[in-house]
Amino acid sequence: MAISKWVLDPTHSEVTFRVRHLMISYVTGQFTQFEASVETEEEDFTTAKVNFRIDAGSVTTGNPQRDEHLRSPDFFDTGKFPEIRFVATRYENVDNDGSYEVYGELTIRDITKTVKLDTEFGGVIKDPWGNTRAGFSVNGKINRREFGLQWQAVTEAGGLVVSDEVRIHVGLEFIKQG
Repeated sequence: MAISKWVLDPTHSEVTFRVRHLMISYVTGQFTQFEASVETEEEDFTTAKVNFRIDAGSVTTGNPQRDEHLRSPDFFDTGKFPEIRFVATRYENVDNDGSYEVYGELTIRDITKTVKLDTEFGGVIKDPWGNTRAGFSVNGKINRREFGLQWQAVTEAGGLVVSDEVRIHVGLEFIKQG
């Protein structure tokens, strides 16, 4: 079987997250620098070898002071741990209509845990310029404390400032090479 290589189209991809603030609202952020390498047998993504890397220092929430705090040792400690990595290890078809559970090893601050991500395969299409493209929508949640993101403050009333649960959304578009 022929091996297909796919490169990420960063202009049509995104990595975002949402976390509860004061347990009454959400703060949304994104990473602006990331890359992925994917190899499949033909165009069968259930055979994909996926390696995904995020530049942790590219985190942005629209608030420079908060972003610096996120880069600090209280959270990502980007001076010591400059990247976040994900390597897919297993795929499970959920409904025979493009929904999958993707399992893999997520590494943040050099702590690696197995995570499950709900993935919607958008399909493969030829674009107007002759390129073959594939699209995915990926959603999941993690407990930030399990990855060493331990900072916490408590309000005067005893509530948490930042939730432990972080919701992740990744939209990906790949272009087949060669």
